[in-house]
Amino acid sequence: MSSAAKVIRRDWLDWPFFEPRHHAIGEALDRFVRSGALDKIDHSDVDGACRKLVRAMGEAGLLDCAVAAPDGDATTIDSRSICLSRESLAYADGLADFAFAMQGLGSGAIALGGSAELRRAVLPKVRSGEWLSAFALSEKAAGSDVAAMSCAARADGDDYVIDGEKTWISNGGIADVYTLFARTGEAPGARGISAFVVFPGDPGFSIAERIDVIAPHPLATLRFTNCRIPASRRLGAPGGGFKLAMQTLDIFRASVAAAALGFARRALDEALSHAQSRPMFGATLGDLQLTQAALGDMATETDAAALLTYRAAWRRDVQKLPTTREAAMAKLTATETAQRVIDRAVQMFGGRGVCKGEIVESLYREIRALRIYEGATEVQKLIVARELLKPR
Repeated sequence: MSSAAKVIRRDWLDWPFFEPRHHAIGEALDRFVRSGALDKIDHSDVDGACRKLVRAMGEAGLLDCAVAAPDGDATTIDSRSICLSRESLAYADGLADFAFAMQGLGSGAIALGGSAELRRAVLPKVRSGEWLSAFALSEKAAGSDVAAMSCAARADGDDYVIDGEKTWISNGGIADVYTLFARTGEAPGARGISAFVVFPGDPGFSIAERIDVIAPHPLATLRFTNCRIPASRRLGAPGGGFKLAMQTLDIFRASVAAAALGFARRALDEALSHAQSRPMFGATLGDLQLTQAALGDMATETDAAALLTYRAAWRRDVQKLPTTREAAMAKLTATETAQRVIDRAVQMFGGRGVCKGEIVESLYREIRALRIYEGATEVQKLIVARELLKPR
């Protein structure tokens, strides 16, 4: 995002949602950003940049809070630590946030449902940054409606044979390990989906196409043609894949909101700096009441979204309660807020705001996808409403 990554200010760490260990994580993140590791990344080479970012974060120990140890329990992953990490990394560099998040998301189901052998083979390499992981759930006709997936895996002796496609897969084409969800037919809908571990070298696995988006990230469509894998690579019980997917997403969903917060806070800081230094009508842009009103809205909306985000994470971590409604509220509020905050920042910058290479221009492209992936804003509203309408 910037040739000189910046460190986020965290006065909100004094909120009651946090513990002393979260301050230590914040300090580790600051050391990582100040080390210049992000400034050495060539963002024009997205694939290479992701590999270098993941390796650097692994060496710095930053992935430990996102990827379970082989003998650990993924359900004990601390959502507040994930959110804190994503907010800080998104503030400094959008691709760094993406790379961090995918290591946890791509390995979560392996930690939850993998055999001891699979866990030992995969998790240390993902945790250290040696391997990149991917989460292969979405299809062209099965995005928000996951139960509509058609990619299928049929049992054949001691193997499974997989046929079909997955698309919009982050780290597609560069991942070293894929967590794949496919229909196995034990029951209709979501109850007939199982999870598997697939490696790029498996026969019948190929990359159908790479996908370019407005904020460059490695994305691809995966194709499986009589792709044969051993049954030992199934995660959990047959038909238990949807549950594993939801358990994994529950750990990380609030962190999407946290990434949006990082983008919003960076846009607010860039807008503040610009407003204070830009000469305007014999004063500065920041002296104008319209500017002050905009800044007041930006700051207030960002803190409101942060409260929702860390409430959801705290509720999961400390209260051990379901966060379906709370995480949905956080995700839709933080992403929509960040879009408005960044748009206002671009407006304050005037012509500079739409010039390629400006931080606010980069943020404008980065934020747009967050309102769609891992549950579009419209889907989050449905989730909140359905939770409210449930019998109490």
